[in-house]
Amino acid sequence: MPADTAPRDPYDVLGVTRDADETQIKKAFRKLARELHPDVNAHDPDAEAKFKEAAGAYEILNDAERRATFDRYGHEGLRSGGGTPNFDGFGSISDLFDAFFGGGRSGPGGPAQGGDIGIEASITLTDAARGTSIDLDFEAVERCETCRGNGAKPGTPIETCSRCGGQGQLQAVQRTPFGQVVRTVPCDVCHGDGRVPKEPCETCDGRGRQVGRQRVSVDIPAGISDGQRVRLSGRGHAGEHGGPAGDLYVLVQVTADERFVRDGDDLVTVLDVSAPLAALGTTLPVETLDGPVDLEVPAGTQPATVLPVRGAGMPTLRRHGRSGDLRVVVNVVIPRKLSKQQKKLLREVADSMTPENLGSDESVVGKLRRLFQQ
Repeated sequence: MPADTAPRDPYDVLGVTRDADETQIKKAFRKLARELHPDVNAHDPDAEAKFKEAAGAYEILNDAERRATFDRYGHEGLRSGGGTPNFDGFGSISDLFDAFFGGGRSGPGGPAQGGDIGIEASITLTDAARGTSIDLDFEAVERCETCRGNGAKPGTPIETCSRCGGQGQLQAVQRTPFGQVVRTVPCDVCHGDGRVPKEPCETCDGRGRQVGRQRVSVDIPAGISDGQRVRLSGRGHAGEHGGPAGDLYVLVQVTADERFVRDGDDLVTVLDVSAPLAALGTTLPVETLDGPVDLEVPAGTQPATVLPVRGAGMPTLRRHGRSGDLRVVVNVVIPRKLSKQQKKLLREVADSMTPENLGSDESVVGKLRRLFQQ
């Protein structure tokens, strides 16, 4: 949690009542902690902070003395008594989870899925409307083709790790906020495999994987919005020990178009119309994604009037056809520089105006709403 954010009530964090007993508190924390496990929330950047918050709440409520202090004085009482939880000794959120739950990951040498990859791609609004295909280059961890992923020099054996006796894991006792626990950690020699190559592969230095350059063609569906993602299954980092590859996520950025503003499936544009033509009515060309079309401007059109062009907007994602419209906002332009003849003519027109010409049934509130909410 951010340092400047007031800590939440531990009862609210764990979702228990104030009269909950020790069993209920522990059950609530274990359930919440499993939901916040980093393997389940790989794409949530706040997962670690949420888990630490839950662990801090459990540390308070699982200790009778600390719980009583909180019930009487709140977090201020805990701070006064030096009761702020500290999880720095764990090293990582995975270590913290494993320390409490005793591990739970795949066994030694077992397949492990590769990590996901995220890259960005920019397209135009026109591409977003019609759909497109783009080629992307990126770096990814690949299986070493020299050793076929086993890390051994071709033709040499793979032996049992002498450090862990082939178990792939080592055990260590560590003190935690929950008491003394036995932690199971991957072997620092075989890195959890349980076996080591007698002669490491010279291409990948015995790792079985290496970083390579990949090129992929990505189909961007019509109707996609700025900030949406396209997922390509199995195009991420290669897995370990035959495990499946991760996924590739393409974050689509739709560049701004000077002609239009997108509003859902609709597009909005502005059409400048001179005051005389707005009064008389006219037909003017208006730009669309498919080129200009003629738009009829009715006589007496007022500023900020919206004239729709049906079906000229954006398509709905993964549906056929254009479901959106183009909303044309009329900008009535008042002439700034007039010749003597133009001034004379406009005075004649102004003098000829009657209340019937300028009258309107629209209320003041209606006029303001039309002018400011478009």
